[in-house]
Amino acid sequence: MEAIDRANGLLERYAWLTLAELPPGAQVFDVHTHLGEDIDGMVGDPEEMLGIQRAYGIDRSFVFCLDEPDRRPAFTAANDRTLAHAAAAPAELVPFVRLDLDETPMREAVRCIDLGARGIKLHPRAQRFLPDDPRLEPVFALAAERRIPILIHGGRGLPPIADSLARLLDRHAPPALIVAHAGIVDLAAMARHFAGRSGVFFDTSVWSPLDLLDLYRLVPPEQVVYASDYPYGRQPNSLLMAVRTARASGLDDAQVRAMLYDTAARLADGLEPRPPSAPQGPTEVSHPVTFLRIHQYLTMASAMLWLRHASDTYGVVGLAINACDERSNGHRAETDQIRELLVATRDLWDLAAVTENELDRRRAQRGAFRLVHLASVLSVTSPT
Repeated sequence: MEAIDRANGLLERYAWLTLAELPPGAQVFDVHTHLGEDIDGMVGDPEEMLGIQRAYGIDRSFVFCLDEPDRRPAFTAANDRTLAHAAAAPAELVPFVRLDLDETPMREAVRCIDLGARGIKLHPRAQRFLPDDPRLEPVFALAAERRIPILIHGGRGLPPIADSLARLLDRHAPPALIVAHAGIVDLAAMARHFAGRSGVFFDTSVWSPLDLLDLYRLVPPEQVVYASDYPYGRQPNSLLMAVRTARASGLDDAQVRAMLYDTAARLADGLEPRPPSAPQGPTEVSHPVTFLRIHQYLTMASAMLWLRHASDTYGVVGLAINACDERSNGHRAETDQIRELLVATRDLWDLAAVTENELDRRRAQRGAFRLVHLASVLSVTSPT
């Protein structure tokens, strides 16, 4: 289909742009990826993920299962698949065991660690627990004893968790705790407890570049690690957003390389983390009003796409396109870039509205979501 071909061409062009913006010689380590099939319908395919990683120079990834239909009992079958995927690509995939606190978490953790799992994944929103749950005590104690990292969901869908997480970490300190999604569920309190605390890290897998700008304002760069959240996060969006927000926050080449690879590689290889320095992101960001308008409309559009609206009911993509046509802002080249992405987004969204085949409709909707997200990243990071 013409609209899909045009979208793929745009994504390929931005892939080259993203790779060109990496520091010379940079490697990439993705600390947050999923393989399997989630109960929400999202699929993480090992061949696709490895293909993406190789295309973007992503050397290694921490990988764990999704919230699978056969997750009971104890994620056993899904964890076994993760271990098998990692065994098939041992130089590229570092397996984590996912736990459900309702179903023999310690037995499953020990079983999988003995079989080669090198970390623990916890998802309090999906598995319905909070960090003050006493069942977490032996899990954190095991991670400390076995010297393996824990990655915990820190994104939407939770009440504030920073205080209880800090108390838990005071009692049982694994070699690394990675708070996923930049800890946006409770970022200010997370920073208050953990900024400057060695062994605590925040991954970059968020939708909005504004979240990452705020993260760098609050947390030292040595505590930030790159993450895509595949299959929810996609390339080139994820890498471009991580690199551009790091640059906007004043990180130099060495600090960007550490965020992209070195910090996570030290965790994976059992080495001590580098000592944290100090946050260095700006407390204020000046931005042309045109780009703020575009970002506002694209935030609205993204919510509609996420909820699978059949069409752009309120015309928010059209509003963003019209905002791109403002000619007196001094950034015509940048707004033309965004406009091109949004016209392709509109066409994909229109295609999804008239497509009867469910698979093709979802393909068009997901393509539209990728393009509107990429446009949103550009709207925040393009003007310098």
